[in-house]
Amino acid sequence: MNPKCNTSDFFSSFSQGNVKLARLLIHKTTMADLSQHDWTTQLAADDNAVILDVRTPEEVALGIIPNAIVIDIYKGQGFINEVEVLDKSKTYYVYCKMGGRSAQACSVMNKLGFKNTYNLIGGFTEWKGEVASI
Repeated sequence: MNPKCNTSDFFSSFSQGNVKLARLLIHKTTMADLSQHDWTTQLAADDNAVILDVRTPEEVALGIIPNAIVIDIYKGQGFINEVEVLDKSKTYYVYCKMGGRSAQACSVMNKLGFKNTYNLIGGFTEWKGEVASI
């Protein structure tokens, strides 16, 4: 793409059916499942990182990954409402008990306009790092 080309010029260069694809190319999102090693390595090197725990209060009572914010995905619309006020320019490292709900949370967040979300494979159940209490 020509660096002097504005967004509307860029979209007009595509047929109507490909405008959606063009928008995805510009507003690319990243959602990836990462092993604990990759998740912690990437997190440590990321100055723009936020750790998000999407477990229930009962699960959180067992401990959390240090510095995590907690938003229970089982809140449904309440989860969406709380997530929508977060800074979409940040990179979110998301976990739950085993990795399933956090993958869903990453997907929802991407649909809400979050650019970078990373799911912890195996979740808190397989976490070998430091644990904090709330």
